[in-house]
Amino acid sequence: MANEFDALIIGSGPNGLSAAIRLQQLGLRTALYEQAATVGGAVKTEQITLPGFQHDMGASILPLGLASPFFQTLPLQEFGLEWVHPPLSFVHPFPDGSTYAAYRSIEETSLQFGKDRQAYISLMGNIVREWDKIGPDLLKPLGMPRYPLPFMFFGLKALLPARTLVNRLFKEDKTRTFFYGCAAHSTLPLTNLASSSFGLVLLAIAHKYGWPFPKGGAASLTRALVSYYESIGGKIQVNFPVTHINELPLSETYLFDLTPRQLLRVGGTQFSGLYRKRMNNYRYGAGIFKIDWALSDPIPFTNKISHESATVHLGATPQEIEDSERLIFSNRHAERPYVIVAQHTLFDSQRAPEARHTAWAYCHVPHGSREDRTDAIEAQIERVAPGFKKLILARATHDSAEMEAFNPNLVGGDINGGIQDLGQLFTRPIAKWSPYSTPDSRVYICSSSTPPGGGVHGMNGFHAAEKVINDHFKNSLLIKK
Repeated sequence: MANEFDALIIGSGPNGLSAAIRLQQLGLRTALYEQAATVGGAVKTEQITLPGFQHDMGASILPLGLASPFFQTLPLQEFGLEWVHPPLSFVHPFPDGSTYAAYRSIEETSLQFGKDRQAYISLMGNIVREWDKIGPDLLKPLGMPRYPLPFMFFGLKALLPARTLVNRLFKEDKTRTFFYGCAAHSTLPLTNLASSSFGLVLLAIAHKYGWPFPKGGAASLTRALVSYYESIGGKIQVNFPVTHINELPLSETYLFDLTPRQLLRVGGTQFSGLYRKRMNNYRYGAGIFKIDWALSDPIPFTNKISHESATVHLGATPQEIEDSERLIFSNRHAERPYVIVAQHTLFDSQRAPEARHTAWAYCHVPHGSREDRTDAIEAQIERVAPGFKKLILARATHDSAEMEAFNPNLVGGDINGGIQDLGQLFTRPIAKWSPYSTPDSRVYICSSSTPPGGGVHGMNGFHAAEKVINDHFKNSLLIKK
C-alpha cells in the first residue's frame, strides 16, 4: 500500500511546528497530529483568572524566538506576529531599593557595576560581537563549528560553573547576582559545569536582540506558525492522542515532538532493547511552581526602573540564588527561592481589561513537587515591591504535576525537556552520531529532549527535519532546490 504522507509530525509545540514547516516548505506531503484540543504545546495563552485577563500558560518571554535562525527566515509578521520590545531586556531589583538593568548597550549596562565595569565589558563584548558566528553553532547538534576560534573561546567560559566564573571575574556581590539571574535559567546548581553557558547566552541575546515577547500573548507565535504552515499546504489534526503508529495514516517517516519517556510508550516502533534501555536512563530535571495573577495595578516596585522591562529576576544575593538552586536537587525547597517574573501589560494592553494588569512568575522546585510555593514567591516580590499582595484580584497556580497535566512534555514540571547538565547538553537524548534518528528508520525525535535543548526557538525541529530530508528525500524530485 502506498504511503499517504512523506512525513507525519506528532506533537505541535514550536519544535513540531518547525519540523512540519521545514518539510512542507520543500514540497513534501506532511500533516501534524496533536493530542490536545489546541496546538502549541507549552506556548499557549488562556484566560485562567478573570474574564479578559490573558495569561501565558507556559513559555512567556521569548528572546530565543526572535533570535532563532529558523524563525528569522519565516514571514511570521505577515501572519500576525508582532514582537513587543520593552526598553530594557531584564531587570534585577534588590531589597535595598537599587536595581541592575540589562540595557541593549554593553557599555551602558557596565556603568552600573563599579569595580566590575571593565570585567563585564571584557566578558560580554567579544561574545556579542561574534554572536553571528557563535550563535548558530550553539543552536545545532554537536559537531565541527563553522568558526572554531570564536566558538572555542566562548566554550572555555561557558563550560565553567557559574560560581567559578563570577568569583573569578567579579568583585561585587550585586554583579554576581545579576549574572546569576540569567545563569539560573539553566535550572542547574550554579556549581555545576556548564551552568555559565545559560548566563552567557541569555546576556548575549539581551544585548544583541533584547528580550521581547509576542503581542497579545505567547499564543500569537503559535498562531503565526500554524497560519504559515497551513498557507503552504500543511494539515493539522487536533484531539488525536497517538498510542500506536498504526493509528496514523501510512507515512514514510514519523517525527515525534515528545520526550523519551513518552516516545517509548508509543506502540509499533521497532526499537532495539539497548536503545530502549538507554532512553529509559534519560534524566529529567527540576520542576517549576507557576503563578498567574490578575492585578488592579502594576507591580509596585520600589525602584521605578523595574517598570522598564517585562522580565524581572528575583534573588537578593549570590548565596541566596545558589542555595535556591542547590536545594532543589536535594529534594528540598528554599525559603527564599529564585523567582522569574513577567509583567507584560506594562507594554501590551491587549492582555488585560483597561487599567488592569497581569503578572506571571515561577520558581524552581524538586522534580514532581506538589508543594504550594505561593507564599514564598509572593514574599520575594514583596521584598522589592511592598504592597504587591494588596493588588491581587485573582490568582491561578500550577504545581509541577499540574504543569505536566497541562502539557505531558513537561515531565515532572521540567520545562527543558530533560536536565541540561554537561552529560545531556549536547548528547541528548542519548550519545549517538545523530540525536534525532532512532533504530527504527521511520521514526525520529524532534522535541526539546534533542539538541539544542529547551527554549522556544524551533531549532530542534528544524534540525530533525534536515536529518529526515538527508536520510529519505535527498534525491527526491519533490525537493525543490
